[in-house]
Amino acid sequence: MDSGASSSRGLRMNVMEGVGARVARGPDWKWGKQDGGEGHVGTVRNFESPEEVVVVWDNGTAANYRCAGAYDLRILDSAPTGIKHDGTMCDMCRQQPIFGIRWKCAECPNYDLCSVCYHGDKHNLRHRFYRIGTPGNERVLLEPRRKSKKITARGIYPGARVVRGVDWQWEDQDGGNGRRGKVTEIQDWSAASPRSAAYVLWDNGAKNLYRVGFEGMADLKVMNDAKGGSFYRDHLPLLGEQGPGSRSGPCGLAIGDQVNVDLDLEIVQSLQHGHGGWTDGMFECLGTTGTVVGIDEDHDIVVSYPSGNRWTFNPAVLTKVNTASSSASLASDTSTATQFAVGDLVQICNDVERIKVLQRGHGEWAEAMLPTLGKIGRVQQIYHDNDLKVEVCGTSWTYNPSAVTKVASADGAAIGCSSGERLSALLKKLFETHVSGDVNEELVKAAANGDGSKVDEILQRPDGEVSLNGQKVNGVFAGHTALQAASQNGHIEVIKVLIKHTVDMEVEDKDGDRAVHHAAFGDEPAVIEMLHRGGADLNARNKRRQTPLHIGVNKGHIGVVRALLDLGCHPSLQDSEGDTALHDAISKKRDDMISLLLEHAADITIANNNGFNALHHAALRGNPSAMRILLSKLPRPWIVDEKKDDGYTALHLAALNNHVEVAELLVHQGKANMDIQNVNLQTPLHLAVERQHTQIVRLLVREGCNLNVPDKDGDTPLHEALRHHTLSQLRQLQDMQDVGKLLMGLGTPGADKKSSASIACFLAANGADLNIKNKKGQTPLDLCPDPNLCKALAKCHKERNSLTYLLTSPTVPASNAAVIRNDQESLEECMVCSDMKRDTLFGPCGHIATCSLCSPRVKKCLMCKEHVQSRTKIEECVVCSDKKASIMFKPCGHMCACDGCAALMKKCVQCRASIEKTIPFIVCCGGTPPPAPQAPGVMNNGSRDVSRDIQKLQQQLQDIKDQTCCPVCMDRLKNMIFLCGHGTCQLCGDRMNECPICRKSVEKRILLY
Repeated sequence: MDSGASSSRGLRMNVMEGVGARVARGPDWKWGKQDGGEGHVGTVRNFESPEEVVVVWDNGTAANYRCAGAYDLRILDSAPTGIKHDGTMCDMCRQQPIFGIRWKCAECPNYDLCSVCYHGDKHNLRHRFYRIGTPGNERVLLEPRRKSKKITARGIYPGARVVRGVDWQWEDQDGGNGRRGKVTEIQDWSAASPRSAAYVLWDNGAKNLYRVGFEGMADLKVMNDAKGGSFYRDHLPLLGEQGPGSRSGPCGLAIGDQVNVDLDLEIVQSLQHGHGGWTDGMFECLGTTGTVVGIDEDHDIVVSYPSGNRWTFNPAVLTKVNTASSSASLASDTSTATQFAVGDLVQICNDVERIKVLQRGHGEWAEAMLPTLGKIGRVQQIYHDNDLKVEVCGTSWTYNPSAVTKVASADGAAIGCSSGERLSALLKKLFETHVSGDVNEELVKAAANGDGSKVDEILQRPDGEVSLNGQKVNGVFAGHTALQAASQNGHIEVIKVLIKHTVDMEVEDKDGDRAVHHAAFGDEPAVIEMLHRGGADLNARNKRRQTPLHIGVNKGHIGVVRALLDLGCHPSLQDSEGDTALHDAISKKRDDMISLLLEHAADITIANNNGFNALHHAALRGNPSAMRILLSKLPRPWIVDEKKDDGYTALHLAALNNHVEVAELLVHQGKANMDIQNVNLQTPLHLAVERQHTQIVRLLVREGCNLNVPDKDGDTPLHEALRHHTLSQLRQLQDMQDVGKLLMGLGTPGADKKSSASIACFLAANGADLNIKNKKGQTPLDLCPDPNLCKALAKCHKERNSLTYLLTSPTVPASNAAVIRNDQESLEECMVCSDMKRDTLFGPCGHIATCSLCSPRVKKCLMCKEHVQSRTKIEECVVCSDKKASIMFKPCGHMCACDGCAALMKKCVQCRASIEKTIPFIVCCGGTPPPAPQAPGVMNNGSRDVSRDIQKLQQQLQDIKDQTCCPVCMDRLKNMIFLCGHGTCQLCGDRMNECPICRKSVEKRILLY
């Protein structure tokens, strides 16, 4: 395993913690009014490097700023980043846990405030507070708020006027680019990211939640900012000074510096323990100059070499290539040898009685500090009273500076050596003592380096050298056991030795990770198999309730996932968020892992803490490939319509978020119920119309969803469309010449296809009822303020329904029926030349708009504006050859049979695909077929569809009877055929000399069996 990999991951993770933080200008600001002025707020978008951060200000300006050395920014609110202090609660607003910065009263026991309450002047203003940026960070004592200066925050706050911002991806929810809205509230985008979103009411009447800080996103830009309360400017932490972005280089090294490794090999190997380790591949570093490319959160240095490899080093082993500045630095260190700096190597006093006295008032003494006596450590932090925080023996302790002796400065220069030469001999001696003094340390380091013989030798030493906990093989150093270190690095031989010495497989580190978790982290499937044979629990969970399977999926280690599943681990255990490995695979867009999990019976129906099962999750994420796999593996078909607690199905979520491809899969492959309702009784069509998701509306309507389902307020989708209509959208329809073109597509060539007015016309043209009243007694037309649009809607509805009504009404005069038939004939005319009849089927849309002569000139379908990919001339029926083909089969899209022959088919005669649906010629042209005769009084709703289906089945049954019954007696089955091809029953046929149908003489009778 690359020794630099873990450190690089740590660097990225630490930097990511700061992404999304809300910031204001800092003490070193020199960039004028890029931010909009003092107090204006922005969002951390990402870190370009450890020294540079990208911020998007609420006014839309985006630029790079300094976060190391010079500090251009202060952190106003880190809650959107997801930082939380588990086990804490704000004693004013009762937020639990506290997100973002925690403010702890220095004068009241156990009293905490969140940032909102702290800056809102809650609690006593004369009391001093500690500021705690992240859990485990050092406290910073602040002056009382009463004496401090307050600044008014300005930006995206309630009352601000906004437009779409740099990360906008919500189509035209705002009414179009440049349209404005008003922020009504600051909310949480997710439970794990508080105060990271703004709720906006747009001028077009739409309203929704948008990201302002979540994952660094800025969906909005402020045009007229608003006040967001006041904050104590000088109490805010500097971005980069501590926590995220803090990458000040130890030992004077900076990114881009040239460095050498000049120490003896043994010294380098010793110094590397706990700093990335040493592997054989690192021999290239000896005598070769490398370039510093990174400084991780532990102040270790990442160096790149000409070979392309990157290695992580303890800064004490590196020498900066000589420059005037580095020489000056070394000389300075010589003159200030008694002073300490972060990164200095120090040796702890080994006199236990003396150190107990020295520690009084300086961090105090604890018996757990006993193993650190005489050991070498590194200064991590220097407190305001000059006490030192020192990392030693894998932990950190606070020491009186008089209790430690400086061994080497941060750059590794010897104390008292003016030339800066290294303390090779001294360090070698010290580290020999250091290593041999702690059995746990020796064992873990040997295991991490794959030295099986060394591990065996340590474990076979006399019992007098057992570790402090009395179990040498399970000893802990730097927070890890030997088994955990060997598992992550894939050292099979070491693991065999440890198992021979009855190692405990289930020891946990500080994160709750066991050896099998570490093997999953390190992508070591062979180690997992060995641990399983040794009795390790493959379903073990860490403190985040993650199993090794969760880790394998999240890290993208397909070999680990396959090994775990083959060994019988549970495929559907949930983590602390309720997510199963299947949820994580969907989020990571790993189709191979999704298939693998489903093959091993992963449960699709398990819902996470937000109520999303796997189908819901795929629909929410807009992952069509995952949805395709899930639908093909559904154990029970009705799972596709499973509802969340709020009644939303996967189709609702796809419609709400405009995931068209996912919605198509749910409708076509999953046979999802398109009329299912959520707790507000909204169908997917309601949601698509409300969000003006045109493609979803088209899909649902064409697939035959019910257009007249009322929601809890009695509103149909047409009510919803007209409620969002504005007069500006109305003007787009005033030049509409042919409403009939709306029958199979939204809008006209000059209209905005996403406007709610176009959607309303489309719904009316496809049969939406104009007269249904909601619970306020309003019809859709009552919600339409303009008479011209009312006329357009009525015309759309009339063109859709007049043909059906007039042709089937028994009281229609012959002259009126003739007019309607003429309208139907006009639908059959070529839309280009109007001379010839339409006879060319366009693919993939399935429309018939032109004759075969005009079709090559058409690039986009004249009815729906989709690109034409294929053109097929409609020929005669391939079955009877008597009539022209007039029925299109779905899903194959072929039109090869007449209506009579098509009714008898279950498979397409052209491609042998199963027929799921048939569409008549006139519907493909934009018209409506005359329905089967229906009984008087049948309502224009779902019952009429049921009646039609029954009548169709009855007609088919009659056709079958006509074909199989004797045409003479009409009683018995036809079981005798004459040479002419006609037939009767045997009883009638034996009595006849000529065929009763064609009158040809009967020359031969053939019985059917």
